[in-house]
Amino acid sequence: MSLLKPTIKTPFHIDFDWWKQNERDWHVFLRSLLCSEHQEAFAEMEEDIMIDWIDPMTAEVKQVDGVQHALMSHCALLPEFTDVHTAMVEAIFRNFLVNGNVPLSAEDLARKLGRPADTILRTIAGPRVYRGLRPYQSNIPASVSEGEFG
Repeated sequence: MSLLKPTIKTPFHIDFDWWKQNERDWHVFLRSLLCSEHQEAFAEMEEDIMIDWIDPMTAEVKQVDGVQHALMSHCALLPEFTDVHTAMVEAIFRNFLVNGNVPLSAEDLARKLGRPADTILRTIAGPRVYRGLRPYQSNIPASVSEGEFG
């Protein structure tokens, strides 16, 4: 991890290695974000079901977690997934899930969430790591930075 202090232009992402090291029930947590329809559909499935997903920007086929796919393609589109009343960390985390964990800066997140960039930066760049939200490092394996939950 870099020792440089992040700025509002520093890209962040969800560091799923952090999740795996600090939260044993990370997959259970992700399932809790699903809408009731998908919670029922995934109830009997194993935790690590991978599916093919086509990136709409590049047409590249990627292996992604089935739960993440359901979140990205359906549940996140529901009005109740995130709104102005959603807590800051939760809104940021959900935004990364929706966009396939593509790195975003505090400025980018501010435009998407309608919240001040400096407040977002203070929240996710402090000494405490919330929900694995960490500065993006280009030397992180591509499978982690591209949203593979492995």
